Amino acid sequence: MEATVEVTGLRKRFGPTLALDGMSFTVKPGHVTGFVGPNGAGKSTTMRVILGLDAADEGHALIGGHSYHSLRHPLNHVGALLDAAALQPSRSARNHLLWLAHSQGLTARRVDEVIEQAGLQAAARRKAGGYSLGMRQRLGIAAALLGDPPVLMMDEPFNGMDPEGIYWMRGFLRALAAQGRAVLVSSHLMGELQDTADHLVVVGRGRVIADTTVADLIATASGGRVTLRTTARSEAMTVLAHAGATVAATDRDTLIISGLAAEKVVALLGESGVPFSEVSAHRATLEEAYMELTRDAVEFRALTPAGGSGPSGSGVSPGGTVAPRASTEEAAR
Repeated sequence: MEATVEVTGLRKRFGPTLALDGMSFTVKPGHVTGFVGPNGAGKSTTMRVILGLDAADEGHALIGGHSYHSLRHPLNHVGALLDAAALQPSRSARNHLLWLAHSQGLTARRVDEVIEQAGLQAAARRKAGGYSLGMRQRLGIAAALLGDPPVLMMDEPFNGMDPEGIYWMRGFLRALAAQGRAVLVSSHLMGELQDTADHLVVVGRGRVIADTTVADLIATASGGRVTLRTTARSEAMTVLAHAGATVAATDRDTLIISGLAAEKVVALLGESGVPFSEVSAHRATLEEAYMELTRDAVEFRALTPAGGSGPSGSGVSPGGTVAPRASTEEAAR
């Protein structure tokens, strides 16, 4: 079976809420594809439609060219971790996996193999109800791997992981993709995806905003901007803004400048006697690129503590934060 997920023209309403509005993308083998977007963007609904847990009003989602409902032994084709809490707390982790394996015609030997892969050997016979969130994530991953599927889908797998667990997860996901599997990972942790994903599908308001490689997205977001480090932040901001630049302060001694080449920045600061320690081409983070792309797709937004105003100074970009409130698709449920 081909390790590909194809999502084409998905539309889905929950009452008055349009959760999916023509969602279309492909998850290809050999890559970790990050699936990101603000709360209410349609990520969870899309994954549920792919796995046959929700029915789309229009469009289709195929795994290796087949709908989920047509798969005879689904765990042999696609493994999924959508909710780490979806288990019987009185069962041991091993018995939980044995129950799943039996339903798919898989052996106890395979159960022990995935327990080892997920790093749960020492806790396999403990009741799953006593597991931490990070350990439940590992148990969910073990369950997803039971059928050795060519396609894997994981929703927020980094949640609850300690630093060692996060480091393990990054390498584990990359290793799965290197085996030729298609790996789809939904996450709000851009820093983890920047070090893990090859490709990114960015969604907002039920549709795809960007479908591109992580490297290309970061390069586009960097956009010829310049990073300046200076102990005279206010003086530098004034000089550069008067020259037509857009200037944003990221911390007490760092400015990000748009609209002027690095050479021009150096010349202007030199002529004005403004001290600086570094002028370099700015490389955006994945989080910066994501925030720029989804600025108009955020459904719930809070003002900054200062009432929504950014740092003072001509040409300085205002700040903003996303409020952690319930999504519309969650509310619809």
